[in-house]
Amino acid sequence: MRINHNIAALNTHRQLSGNNSAVGKSLEKLSSGLRINRAGDDAAGLAISEKMRGQIRGLDQAQRNAQDGISLIQTAEGALNETHSILQRMRELAVQSSNDTNTDADRKELQKEVDQLVKELDRIANTTEFNTQKLLNGNLSGTNNAAQVAKFDEVSNSAVFTGITNAGTITNDLSYNIRIGSANTSATTFTVTFTDHQGNASSLQIGAAGGTVTIGQASVTIGGLSTANIGDEATFTQRAAIVDNTDTSLTFQIGANSSQTMNVSIEDMGAAALNVNGIKIDTKGAAEASISAIQKALDDVSSQRSKLGAFQNRLEHSINNLGASSENLTAAESRIRDVDMAKEMMDFTKNNILTQAAQAMLAQANQTPQGVLQLLR
Repeated sequence: MRINHNIAALNTHRQLSGNNSAVGKSLEKLSSGLRINRAGDDAAGLAISEKMRGQIRGLDQAQRNAQDGISLIQTAEGALNETHSILQRMRELAVQSSNDTNTDADRKELQKEVDQLVKELDRIANTTEFNTQKLLNGNLSGTNNAAQVAKFDEVSNSAVFTGITNAGTITNDLSYNIRIGSANTSATTFTVTFTDHQGNASSLQIGAAGGTVTIGQASVTIGGLSTANIGDEATFTQRAAIVDNTDTSLTFQIGANSSQTMNVSIEDMGAAALNVNGIKIDTKGAAEASISAIQKALDDVSSQRSKLGAFQNRLEHSINNLGASSENLTAAESRIRDVDMAKEMMDFTKNNILTQAAQAMLAQANQTPQGVLQLLR
């Protein structure tokens, strides 16, 4: 028998310490509801769980973003509903003025109402806003068309032109589209090859300042002037650049990650953009012509409202998808991080009983050296 080292007590103490630690961890898990409270509990599980938490919070915010987007669209669409009503009234007045039962004096009175309705169209377009952003004045119409100021010099002749257009339509046998996706004037060139109805090929090479435009065999008509048939290839020096304006459409972040966006553009819905700012119904002929112009404006507003409705429906589906994704990710994160309360309570009960038993056994082990005293009597 030895009294300097009580091996039984040391062993019991070690078991008691382990049981106490297990009881403490069980209490922490039961009180927090989490299986992983610190990285030491499950390093890999914690890393995966934190990634999922980031995705879940991103998805939830994306849902709120989409809901805000719907609110914006509804604001714009509500204003366009009134624009529609105004145009319908203007068309009604134009039809009324076209009838010869009205005198010129009557038509002048009808014109007064039309003038006020046109002003109201502009007021709606300029004052409809969401979170201080104007919605119907053309600020959100998307990428503006390129503006150009160019000069070309030829060996024997010269021609100078300046053109600034917001929109244009080419109505000819030969047509081409040029898309330049840069906002600077780098030295990159863009070449377009086209063929006329006789099968003659031509090429246009467009670049930054100092670039060249080369035209081969082609037929060219400008502003109703006579057609010139260029038989030989001619090279011109370009002293200009093409500038691509900034995209002004709205971008909705509808996903948890970058680039998961949706662009929404709203056209200018003012009287000038709808081509009704100078509408006249004070004569029979003007009134008859106005009916078609107002109908075109009605069609434009209908098209814009339909587009906004499509955007809204898309956002609603996005919200549903984001909700489902968030729900599934939350369930996955819960399986990794949350504690199984029933199982943990079972472990706590076991460790608590073992702790009490170890305490009792430690008391017994501490009594063992007392037997040595019997030998010393």
